[in-house]
Amino acid sequence: MTLTLTQLNIYPVKSAAGIALRSAQAQLRGLEFDRRWMITDLRGKFMTQRQFPRMALIQTQIEAGKLHLSAAGMESIAVVPTENSPVKVEVWGDRCSAIPADDVVNGWLSKFLDRPCQLVYMPDDAVRPVDRNYAVDERDRVSFADGFPYLLISEASLADLNSRLATPLPMNRFRPNFVVSGCEPFAEDGWRKIRIGSIGFHLVKLCSRCVITTVDQATGDRGQEPLATLGSYRLRKGKILFGQNLVPDSEGTIALGDAIEVLE
Repeated sequence: MTLTLTQLNIYPVKSAAGIALRSAQAQLRGLEFDRRWMITDLRGKFMTQRQFPRMALIQTQIEAGKLHLSAAGMESIAVVPTENSPVKVEVWGDRCSAIPADDVVNGWLSKFLDRPCQLVYMPDDAVRPVDRNYAVDERDRVSFADGFPYLLISEASLADLNSRLATPLPMNRFRPNFVVSGCEPFAEDGWRKIRIGSIGFHLVKLCSRCVITTVDQATGDRGQEPLATLGSYRLRKGKILFGQNLVPDSEGTIALGDAIEVLE
């Protein structure tokens, strides 16, 4: 059975809508543009769909390396790089430097989310290490993703879950970067190292799932699934597990259709 990459996704703004790609540059801290932006409150604390499910309705687009935002009832807006001084922001207890967007962008987001907030960008020289309990190398870095540069899920794992649900759910509930075909359900649980195209990845930690998976990414509405069902058969030590977190060995181009080889 051949393992194949069937989806390649980035989420430029943490907790906003993603973008499906045909190819992407894999970098040490994640796919190019993935979670390089984040919405925070005015104190710099990160905001996500956990508290603000309406964030799912913020659409993102990358054109010529520039981020564009759009949403129903709002004019689309380009996020222009600024010369603003860095500010300290916080994501899951990690403090790092980021560049705030201009007042127009921040006003746009504040209006749509109905609360004061700001968009910040992680510059290339910002350092946010991967948790040293899971890092493979001291160089391992992550953007504004929850904790790891990459997330992988197999089509078979989602199919297994959907066979147990009254209403099947799409893969976008789980916000993976890589989706693979050609394996048994939850085969990825046991993988330790893989190669996608020419790039090696270490699979370092099963992904524990949160309430964001219950948010319909098309409407922003919240329900009970899939956590209710996943909790009945994917609960380990109090954590509901679905997908694998990865760190890369190197950088390069990854494309849909790339073969995936399980090395360990």
